[in-house]
Amino acid sequence: MDDADRWLADTRTSYDTVAADYADLLREALAGKPYLRAALSLFADLVRIADGGGPVADVGCGPGHVTAHLRELGVDAFGIDLSPVMIDVARRDHPGLRFEVGSMTDLDLADASLAGLLAFWSLIHVPDDAVPTVFAHFRRVLRPGGPLLLGFHVGDESTLKTQGYGGHPMNVHVHRRRPDRVATWLRDAGFTVEAQLLLDLDESAPGAILFARRRP
Repeated sequence: MDDADRWLADTRTSYDTVAADYADLLREALAGKPYLRAALSLFADLVRIADGGGPVADVGCGPGHVTAHLRELGVDAFGIDLSPVMIDVARRDHPGLRFEVGSMTDLDLADASLAGLLAFWSLIHVPDDAVPTVFAHFRRVLRPGGPLLLGFHVGDESTLKTQGYGGHPMNVHVHRRRPDRVATWLRDAGFTVEAQLLLDLDESAPGAILFARRRP
């Protein structure tokens, strides 16, 4: 197994293992996060403004809580996740919504088929050398002018996570990145970076949200 297959397999297995406990932890997570809700509301507005709406992919959707929130905001959102068990949990918790197993490194979506795309803290396990491939797929599946929303941990280090939600074993690297570095990757992939929001600056795990748009 090469390095690319290994980190994908480790991520899939880790989240299959913790899926039920992870869903329990995040079920009401957005209720106490006003800035995240505001960012998602703005993203929903941008989707409607860009091309009158259309399908939106929540890539790395986990248990589907963000996908469901976007649907409540009137967005035609569906979820994609690497973990089959996580997708089972998302379908259980949000019946009637669309969830699919898939990888952001090879999105099985038609070119220019999406009105918007978000990856909300789902890039954190993607190694640096795979990020350009991921962003190339994001650009490919977005319509010209379509908005992209990214959320991620801020920092300079990568750590190995060996125990996760509910005390279950995991084997994933968590990558923290500076917003300017992520923005450079986006520009190189064919996006215009429009706005940045920094979160929890005085906490141990600050975050960032970037709003970008696919260039024609």
